[in-house]
Amino acid sequence: MHSLFYVVFHPLKTLNLWLEDDPNASIVDVLYLFTMFSAFGIWLVFDRYQKAVNSAVPFRYAAPEAADPNWHSRVIPNANLRSHLQDPDLLPLQSGGIDDYITCFDPANNLHITSVFADDAPSIEAKIRRAKNAQIKWCETSFAERRRVMRSLLKWLVENQELCARVACRDTGKTLIDAAMGEILTTCSKLEWLINHGERALRTETRYSNLMLSYKKSQVIYEPKGVVSAIVSWNYPLHNAWSPILASIFAGNAIVLKASEHVAWSTDWFVGVIHKCLEDLGYDADIIQTVCCWPDQAEALTKSPLIKHITFIGSEEVGRKVAIAATEHLTPVTLELGGKDPAIILPDTDLDKWISIWMRGIFQNSGQNCIGIERLIVHSEQYEELYNLLTDRVAKLRFGSVLAPTREGYINTVDCGSMISNDKFGALEALIFQAQEEGARVDVGGKELLHTSCEGRSFFQATVVGDAKPNSRIAQVELFAPIALLIRYDDIDEAITIANGTRYGLGASVFGPHQDLCLEVAKELHCGMVSINDFGVFYPVVVQRAAINSSHSQDLPFGGTKASGYGRFGGPEGLRALTNPKAIVIDRWPSFVQTRIPKVLDYPIRSLVRSWDFVSGLVTLLYADSYRARFNGLLQLSRASRR
Repeated sequence: MHSLFYVVFHPLKTLNLWLEDDPNASIVDVLYLFTMFSAFGIWLVFDRYQKAVNSAVPFRYAAPEAADPNWHSRVIPNANLRSHLQDPDLLPLQSGGIDDYITCFDPANNLHITSVFADDAPSIEAKIRRAKNAQIKWCETSFAERRRVMRSLLKWLVENQELCARVACRDTGKTLIDAAMGEILTTCSKLEWLINHGERALRTETRYSNLMLSYKKSQVIYEPKGVVSAIVSWNYPLHNAWSPILASIFAGNAIVLKASEHVAWSTDWFVGVIHKCLEDLGYDADIIQTVCCWPDQAEALTKSPLIKHITFIGSEEVGRKVAIAATEHLTPVTLELGGKDPAIILPDTDLDKWISIWMRGIFQNSGQNCIGIERLIVHSEQYEELYNLLTDRVAKLRFGSVLAPTREGYINTVDCGSMISNDKFGALEALIFQAQEEGARVDVGGKELLHTSCEGRSFFQATVVGDAKPNSRIAQVELFAPIALLIRYDDIDEAITIANGTRYGLGASVFGPHQDLCLEVAKELHCGMVSINDFGVFYPVVVQRAAINSSHSQDLPFGGTKASGYGRFGGPEGLRALTNPKAIVIDRWPSFVQTRIPKVLDYPIRSLVRSWDFVSGLVTLLYADSYRARFNGLLQLSRASRR
């Protein structure tokens, strides 16, 4: 130990080595110091070079006017995606047939944003071809080059997070907090995971060989598929667009993204950011194509022979159509079709401790969350306490638009924004009424909210439905709305049965004072993901607490079972699903050992008896369950080869 400290600190004792009368000065000390400073200088040069070629590249992208809270536009009465059919003035000055457009508007305020051209089959096919041509060069980029794109996007997103949140708010009516947590944090986490772990998931792997092939080396390489597609929902326009794009281009693919008609404006802007980043870094932005079309034109994408993989996020009805269309060319599909996620609250759970988590799980994004809590399954002894806690807090929720500033110049504090449209309001009210007819209790909410200061008609009251029957219609279908559903149970087995009693199987939560019991219950649930004493942490940053674990959550596969779909995105599994795994076997020592066919097995076979004895002895030698039997197999093999 003394020698070690002497080596480390020795130069400090020789700072006066140039003095001739110093007995400790020597040429060794000079060389030591010279070597240390030279190594440090080399490291500085190398570090500066790495930063120069790998660091984020700053770029600018113009903010849209509609993202400004003070922006004003025309109010569309009873706004919908086809409002331009009733009012041609909503169309661009130079437009073709009015049926080929989509009206974009703010659902919270009914403000007209723009009207965009709806792609038809020929334009979709052209975009696919452009993506295919651009991918040929992109797939040759290194992981280091792709990471630099990710770093540049992450830097831009962090610096422009409020702007991105406002864009999402304008197109969906959500709140800034919902946008920050559901759009910004999740996307930053995705970028961070790809930067730190993406290459590890896709680098060439070495696999194990058995005894017979011990002279071989087995590898798996993950090759880009080519052009892939993502058909995504509207509830998180930034994250739902960027997430599949980032994964696809990091894997070396080009991607054709079909955005929901409801968020055509914001998606086009969000994708434009990535285009600008790619262009500034010297890459062809055509590797990313955006399609926005009416459903009757979508088969130009789902049936295209050039599309090698489809990721679909949306309803079960549309997902089935996508899966059927993909069979035209046996295109692999990943389906995420929503769910009816339960939260089982075990006996003696501290309700006050977890009520904030449940509120966030139910009402975040006005309930428009595929892994939102749709059913609270609570023990009978704690039912009344939980019902009272929920109704008290839900009654205080404030609805509105964060992009509708007051006359005084500040933005009203709102807890929930609007829904994307009012198309489902009639069905939601009918489900609630039917539940009441069957004995359910509704003391808060239950119908459309007619807002006093927002022009939009897409607000639905925060609702608590108590004493819902497990088999009732409202407890079986996905609501995708700000509705809390409470179901009683008397024992844990009944709670598990209720949780598993729907067609869906996406996510779930289990809350209780004993983590071991929670884990046992979690293992009995028929779903793809479970959070214990938390909500949605299997997907990054759904609640405030999850922000701490966000970078780790991206390492998990996301997806469900039953009617919630199949396949996974996210984590190594999701990234590899966008590649073609290719197995390659090579000789470990090609100069010494290579495969040769024994004469006894060579065509034409000379003796069936000898050939059988040889193969039988080989099987016994390799796989018999005792050393004596293996030794006998070796003798049989030897005799057969000498005959």
